[in-house]
Amino acid sequence: MPIEMELKLDTTQAGSDALLAAGIAGDAQNDITLEAVYFDTPDRALHRNGLSLRIREEDGRAIQAVKAAGGGGGLFTRGEWECTVDGPWPVADPALPIASLLGAHFADLAALFTVRVQRRRRRIEVDGSVIELAIDRGEVLAGERCERFHEVELELVSGQRGALFDLARQFELTAPLRIGVLAKAERGYRLLDALAGAIRAEPPALSPAMAPSAAFAAIVRSCLRQYRLNEEILLRQPASEPIHQARVALRRLRAAFALFKALRDEPESAVLDRGLRDLARTLGEARDLDVLCRQAPAGALRDALAQAREAALPAVAAALAGPARALMLALAQWLDEGPWRDPAAGPAALPPLPVFAAAALDRLHRKARRHGRHLARLDDEARHRLRKDAKTLRYAAESLAGLFDDDRQRRQRKTFLKALQRLQDALGALNDSVVAGQRLTAMGLADAPQAEALLAAWDHERLIEEAARAHRALFARKPFWA
Repeated sequence: MPIEMELKLDTTQAGSDALLAAGIAGDAQNDITLEAVYFDTPDRALHRNGLSLRIREEDGRAIQAVKAAGGGGGLFTRGEWECTVDGPWPVADPALPIASLLGAHFADLAALFTVRVQRRRRRIEVDGSVIELAIDRGEVLAGERCERFHEVELELVSGQRGALFDLARQFELTAPLRIGVLAKAERGYRLLDALAGAIRAEPPALSPAMAPSAAFAAIVRSCLRQYRLNEEILLRQPASEPIHQARVALRRLRAAFALFKALRDEPESAVLDRGLRDLARTLGEARDLDVLCRQAPAGALRDALAQAREAALPAVAAALAGPARALMLALAQWLDEGPWRDPAAGPAALPPLPVFAAAALDRLHRKARRHGRHLARLDDEARHRLRKDAKTLRYAAESLAGLFDDDRQRRQRKTFLKALQRLQDALGALNDSVVAGQRLTAMGLADAPQAEALLAAWDHERLIEEAARAHRALFARKPFWA
């Protein structure tokens, strides 16, 4: 198949209007209307195998296209096959990957959803690279459900892929743009299912044959995708769970930075890491107050905490409106063209991925074990440090779990991650109790009625015992990667 390479950027109707008003995509004579119908089997065999199939009406022609999944963190690099067909139904061309995949089940294909787009496009040259720009105003229709979207696509026709990001930064001066993580086909499949209130982490697709740099890129894309999907929910409604899952995505990103620190010995990665930390702290302000609101009994104290939580939301909105947008665009560009990508400029030759992963997990494992010694005697700051160590180890272990997947390793992995989860839960509850006291004091509510009962809900001594027991149990187990 030919390879398509494009940078997807999400925007708003106002952003789309601003780009068009600026003449970035020429005048209205360049407008075209596209309507594409997407097909799959009842059990979604194509989607499960990373393929999409559509027939699109364009300039009076019906064009059948098969696309492979690829990217998902802004830059999509994927196989694409197109041909003209005579009617509105897919053709079983033997050259298509779907022909061999579906076999006799090709006859089971059915239309699942439709994507309609009003597109303005033009070709732009940037420092010798040729880019096709498309500004899309579209809607996805699946039964009675409809979702509207506005996006900018920058497809590389020839030249250097870095030119895509250069052009995106120019456009960002005119309209708010966010890294896109959904292809149009994915929008349709998501619309078919129940709408999620928040998006949990999905394991990255890793294989032992990958280079460590490729595995790092896959993990970061997975985290970036989780963050952006939760960010989109937050932009519509700042609810508790998407705030939490966005923070989880940021913590997973920072865990990946720690896990693969041998790859990224350059200043830019440190700047990105600080930006991720600062964004997580901003989201954490609202998240901490969410926890307190859930724990507080009904009454004046809960009302005061709820008001404080609402007062924290403008800071979240401000972070999402500016710094977060720029941070994720910078992260996507660094992911694609950072110096760690160049073997000649990076560290000396690294071992095969399973060996590298086991050594990196060993390092994090030793750190969490060392920092948890004599846990019952640790002060709040030391326990908080151990909690961060446990989080980093857990997210790293979950990201790399697929590399250690024989029967024995799967059994060990299951019990290891359960034990690690118990430790993290106990340390998290201890941290919540400390943060609760600090928040109430800072808000002048430490002496409020019900404050003492709220803090007493966390049995500090019992939680310390549980954490110490969980730490001993975890480190009595053999790591699944050993």
